[in-house]
Amino acid sequence: MIVLRDLTKRYGEKSAVAGLSLEIKPGQVTGFLGPNGAGKSTTMRLITGLDAPTSGTALIGGRPYGALSHPLREVGALLDARSAHPGWTARGHLLGVARSNGISADHVARVLELAGLSDVAGRRVGSFSLGMSQRLGIATALLGDPGVLLFDEPVNGLDPDGVRWIRELIRSLAAEGRTVFLSSHLMSEMQDTADHLVVIGRGRLIADAPIGDVLHSSSRNAVRVRTPRPDALRRELLSSGMTVESSAPDEMIVSGGSLEEIGDLAFRHGVPIHELTPRRATLEQAYMELTANSLECGERAGK
Repeated sequence: MIVLRDLTKRYGEKSAVAGLSLEIKPGQVTGFLGPNGAGKSTTMRLITGLDAPTSGTALIGGRPYGALSHPLREVGALLDARSAHPGWTARGHLLGVARSNGISADHVARVLELAGLSDVAGRRVGSFSLGMSQRLGIATALLGDPGVLLFDEPVNGLDPDGVRWIRELIRSLAAEGRTVFLSSHLMSEMQDTADHLVVIGRGRLIADAPIGDVLHSSSRNAVRVRTPRPDALRRELLSSGMTVESSAPDEMIVSGGSLEEIGDLAFRHGVPIHELTPRRATLEQAYMELTANSLECGERAGK
């Protein structure tokens, strides 16, 4: 488990992370979302000891990263896919990391195969594409078979097969009872992968909830309704405080009420219904609502 308590990081007058308190639990994929500059990467760097907090704590299994005797056996992290020295081969890089953490060389072959890099293990890292570098970073994170894993934008540069591979891998790691903390800007991928979401903006917590709760809370949830008596039904829906938009002569999109509420209301007033279809909000829609007040000016302008 990762526990953050009032975690704060300031750079001069600017707070990159401001009093962040979280518990990132094992056995699930926790997605980490926020606009550019929200403090996601800084938070991950604070957890892994690459930056020191101005105040507050980041604990892994009850201890700060710097107190772990063999860090890679307890925490694996992919924060920068290009961090390996370009002159090393993939195998040489992993062997060096393994020796520094007292990990058997047998694990190197295992993670090379797992990451799909066995055939290029002798190539220099500097010749790798971004996708191959991502795979090497993931192999490095898994080298010590850790119980806690952090991935920052792990699908960047991966082809569709690679995206599916990392999605299935991440979910399998969580299913084994590991703590998985995943940051990504790809909303569709996050919606398919995460069980729980943490959303921050300007370094502060906006949401910390199961992904289903985040989606359910969106005002973009609606119900598509078809009826031969649209005027009668519209009148009753509006009087019940729901919002109605016409999409065709016999069709409307209704928000502010559940499918059951709309069906019951139509039944009470004798209005026949030909279709009731829920229209669920996407994670992108829910996310944009949550972060609407946390975007920088350039992002609001679409820049």
